[in-house]
Amino acid sequence: MSLPTLNQIRRKPLKFIGPILLITIIYYFFISGSSTSSDNSNNLQKQTNQYNYKSKVGKSSIFANRYNNKKQNSESPVDIIDSKKGYVPQDIASEYITHYDLNKLKSSANALQNRENILILTPMSKFLPEYWSNLLNLNYPRELIELGFILPRNKDGEKTLKQLEEAVKLIQNPKNPKTQRFNKIHILRQDSHSLNSQDEKERHALKVQKFRRSQMAAARNSLVFTTIGPYTSWVLWLDADIVETPNTLIQDLTKHNKPVVSANCYQRYYDEEKKKDSIRPYDYNNWVESEDGLKLAASLPEDEIIVEGYAEIATYRPLMAHFYDPNGDIHTEMELDGVGGACVLLK
Repeated sequence: MSLPTLNQIRRKPLKFIGPILLITIIYYFFISGSSTSSDNSNNLQKQTNQYNYKSKVGKSSIFANRYNNKKQNSESPVDIIDSKKGYVPQDIASEYITHYDLNKLKSSANALQNRENILILTPMSKFLPEYWSNLLNLNYPRELIELGFILPRNKDGEKTLKQLEEAVKLIQNPKNPKTQRFNKIHILRQDSHSLNSQDEKERHALKVQKFRRSQMAAARNSLVFTTIGPYTSWVLWLDADIVETPNTLIQDLTKHNKPVVSANCYQRYYDEEKKKDSIRPYDYNNWVESEDGLKLAASLPEDEIIVEGYAEIATYRPLMAHFYDPNGDIHTEMELDGVGGACVLLK
């Protein structure tokens, strides 16, 4: 700028500032306004559609020009910066959402041959080494097995957690090539309350069954919904006190190819009268409905429950535990109306 022009600005500044100010006002109201209108339209659409993946940049703004130029010069999805929302991914569906075709998921009688994945779930309040040893003795491929545990938030749960973690570290240690690892192991802590004592006599007392079983149901639901995945063909509920099963347990149960199949669980004990080791029924939660059971249920309030194995509640339901035949076929099936969770397999 020449010297005379500077002198003219000093003498009459408004003569030069006025046109600049007028141009700025015109740009603000007529050009930038279209960008603001577009932003308001996007905000209104966002209120009506929470999951709107459209660009937050107006077509007439400077950011839009940069975005369009970048998009034309790039073959990959373009991400932009919004002044209010920050990072806005343009191809959100492919970046953050995975689709699974569950129609291709199979649960068959030939689970081992078809290499079907199984999820073994165990609510655990006490760690029994015999349970863990029996689990390790199953001969189903461990790369097809996921384990899930849920533990109570009490003193017993803290002790159990330490013991379980030590056992898991030994088997899942990647530095130990001799150990065959499970596909995945989940350990959860129970959000709901649980009994303070896990003594067998106390936890099986009739007076605590309503509370105990309601908390068990909440814990089981939390465990299965947290751990089940799109590749899970079978779910096996296995109680933490099941310490002896055939090593072909998974193959034996999947062979039945049923939506739900429950094993008949017994308990070993020493018979004082006969002076020898024997077995006795343990799981009374597998039953067939009876007329007496239906009448009893109709007479109870909606918030009451019926539990089997107690003399105080006479339902006369046929219990699968009473139909055990030591000389019979172990694959004999019995249709049931109710099952427990000691050892039950689900598709």
